[in-house]
Amino acid sequence: MRLTALAAAWLFLCSPSLARDFDFYVLSLSWSPSYCAAEGAQAEPAQCSGGRPYAFVVHGLWPQLENGFPEFCDPSPEWVPNNVVNSMLDLMPSRRLIIHEWKKHGTCSGLPAADYFALVRDVRTKVNIPAAYSNPQSWQTVSPATVEAEFRKANPGLKPDAIAVTCDNRHLREVRLCLTPDLNFRSCPEVDRRSCKRQDVVMPPLR
Repeated sequence: MRLTALAAAWLFLCSPSLARDFDFYVLSLSWSPSYCAAEGAQAEPAQCSGGRPYAFVVHGLWPQLENGFPEFCDPSPEWVPNNVVNSMLDLMPSRRLIIHEWKKHGTCSGLPAADYFALVRDVRTKVNIPAAYSNPQSWQTVSPATVEAEFRKANPGLKPDAIAVTCDNRHLREVRLCLTPDLNFRSCPEVDRRSCKRQDVVMPPLR
């Protein structure tokens, strides 16, 4: 019987013959309309011009160290099966993004590609998106601190130092949440320090 992604991850973490080379995960949720607005003509067409509106999408699930992070852990990574890529497009609406995230971050998880992306889905399912950001139809000016507070309210157990809201010069860009390898929220001061310092930012509507 095929192991579930979580069971496979647990076996990896607990096996005495395998060393865990990271300390925790960061789930990065990108506000898709901000990405599309900021990147303009350089934005991924499938995400920004494909006719389907996206709100928060998964940028990635990143193995992290207490200071810094590993990346590109396999110089000859496993090819991501086409059926796995297709299965992830509802969460990560770009084939290029899916493959890039596997090469840069997924290879550092110690999991096969199929199990890594199953884990991405499991983690995303665990996180509740506040209702205010499910389908906004107009531009919003928001405080990053308010966005963080709303995510904390929607996700019991999420502490102030376990989440970071990021921005560029104008737009809210991402919400990053830290989780233990067994997928409980945990503090991550280094990630939290990268939070947006602006008082207000804009969130474009769905497109």
